[in-house]
Order: sequence, then C-alpha cells, then structure tokens
Amino acid sequence: MFFCFQLWNISAEANKFFKLRIGIMQIDFHHATTWVVARAAGFSVEDAKIIAYASQYVDDATNYGHINFTNGAAYERVPSAHGMLDYKNLEDLKNMKVWVPFHFLPGNGGRPAGENPEGSFIRKLVCKPGSYIAQDMVKECIRDKHRPYALHRLGITSHVFVDTWGHQGFAGVQHDINKVDDLRGANNEPAENLIEKIGDFFCELAQENIPALGHGQALSNPDLPYESWSYVNGLGDTVIRNNPVDFVTAADELCKVYQRFIAGDHLANAKGLSEGLKYNILVCFKEFNQVKGEQRHARWLAAIEEDFFGFGAETVTYIAKGENSWKHQALGTTRAEGDDEYTFSSDFITSNWKYFHDAAKKHRLAIIDDILPKYGICVA
Repeated sequence: MFFCFQLWNISAEANKFFKLRIGIMQIDFHHATTWVVARAAGFSVEDAKIIAYASQYVDDATNYGHINFTNGAAYERVPSAHGMLDYKNLEDLKNMKVWVPFHFLPGNGGRPAGENPEGSFIRKLVCKPGSYIAQDMVKECIRDKHRPYALHRLGITSHVFVDTWGHQGFAGVQHDINKVDDLRGANNEPAENLIEKIGDFFCELAQENIPALGHGQALSNPDLPYESWSYVNGLGDTVIRNNPVDFVTAADELCKVYQRFIAGDHLANAKGLSEGLKYNILVCFKEFNQVKGEQRHARWLAAIEEDFFGFGAETVTYIAKGENSWKHQALGTTRAEGDDEYTFSSDFITSNWKYFHDAAKKHRLAIIDDILPKYGICVA
C-alpha cells in the first residue's frame, strides 16, 4: 500500500488502550495498478501476476519466526508488515526492520551517497520520491534478476519504490517530524470532517493522540489515490499533496523500473507509460473514489477483466490468506496464523510463498546492510 493506520478498538475505561492495524488501503495500487504497469512494460500475464501479488503481499506478510516440518526440516520467514498490535507498544511499532526497508525507505534529503541534507539525522530518514537510495534499491534488484525469486523481489521492490511517493515527507520512526497539524482535504475541508467521512476506518479520536509514527497523524490521506490534501508538518512547513498526480508519476516511474529490469540494465533507456495509458490510470485514480481499498480494488479488477487498459481481458485475483493463497499452496494450511508443523513437500522449495520470503530476506539485508550505510544511515 502506501500504508496507513487503522484504529481498531478504543476503550476509554482502559486509559485509551487501543489497537493499531496496518491497513490495506492501497491494495488497488500495489496489486491491480502494479499488474497493469507490469503488462505495459512488457511482462507476460503470468509474470505480471507474480509481481503484483508479491507487491501487495508486502502488506500482508505479518507472521515471523521459524516454521517446522514433520520430517525435521525448518524454514525461517520474515515479516514485511505488522499485524494487530497494542497501540501503546511503541517498541514494536518502531521496528525499523519492517518500517524502514519495506514502507518508509529513507531519502537522504534527496541527496546522493556521500552527501548529507541540512539539519539533524532525522532528515536523512524522511522518504523522498524516487530518491538515490530508491534507485540503488532498484539496481540491486536488477542485479539479482537471475535468482529464482527475481520476480518476487521485483514485486517487493515495486511496493517500496511506489511508497516513496505515497509516504514522501514522513519517516518510519516515531519522531516529531511526522507530526501533522491543520490537516485539510479537498476544498480546504478540515480534519474533523475527514475523520467523520472515513468513520469506517478511524474512530473519532483527537488527532494528537495518534503517535507521530510514519504518516499516522495524516490518517489515510496519503493512501487515497483520488485525494488532494494539505497539512502543516512537524517543521512548521505547509505541505500540499495531489495524490492523483503523484500516483500517476509513481506508476510511470515504476514502468521504467520494469523496462530496465527486462533489459537487465538499471541505466537502460526507458520510455515509461504511454500517454494514453497514463490517462486511463488517472481516470481510475480519480473515479474509483471509495474510501475502502478493497472496493477500489474490485473496480480495478473489473476494469482489467473488461480490457479497459488494452492488454486483453484477464481475470486477476489476489488471496492473501486461506484457500488458494500462496501460503496455502506452499504449506497446505488455510489458517491465518498457521500450524505447529507442516508436511514437507518437494514443491515447497519452489513455491511462490517461499520465494517471496527468500526475496524479502535478501531485500531487507540489501537495504539495511549494504545500501543505507553508503548514505551514513544505520538502522536496526
């Protein structure tokens, strides 16, 4: 997604003890739009499905730790998102191994390696669209295109790359820089009206009670493709955002990433999306204006099935958990949390689910251990 916070439960009697859930507000972009862009770049129908599934699964892979097989084998998976969390457990919420490499890629102030933005270290952690760090991430992904999980890693890279547009101006740590004041929507609509409008997702809570972590205080505004909005950030700057324009730019730049991946060269000339396809995508961003991401996603899938984008009518689906999901195909389980032990099958080795986690581990290692240190950024 470009990711958002959903207030799940509030109890005033329990001293404002409530839970936070990472939403899937951007499943329409991370899955459906990603499939369209992958097809536009030249990927086959099936390869585009793998890329798009992996891109969205970044928001749904919330379990962690080893899984065990009845034959004594074991495998370690990694989370790329947080699931249901105690809202007050900020030590978990500040887990940089999730927020930084998968959702809030640092932008280093838009500067290349060896240079620093003015101000304190926190400015290095703020997301910047298509930053030098993001380009280095793409370079590492393309360098690994010979791996069996290459498409899965490309999907993960896609998610993080696009998030640098949706999450621009925010950092994946709890810090005053993420504070949001005077939040307004289209037509200068104040935040109080916005909270009421999206009541299915946010309880009517004082905005300042939401931690300054990521874009939590901006509510779901960074994640709504149709929204135009503004706010005053923690530095006192007025920020004006036009999501439809930003998201079309992100889609166009993502297409260039895919074209360079196909060429096997991160410096290859890439034309991006055609003007006609950019227009059709913009139409969908603006007209699919339901607050719930699942509803927007359904409209995107219907448009794909009706050949609105000109690649042929295709049925594209996404199942995060349960029957026919990648996890079910790999492990034979339909449980969200999984089982104590699994029956090992040789097909597990080449399953999409395992390949996703193989790719996620390689991606996280590359970001935290290889790329960020070149920019003087150390996270854990």
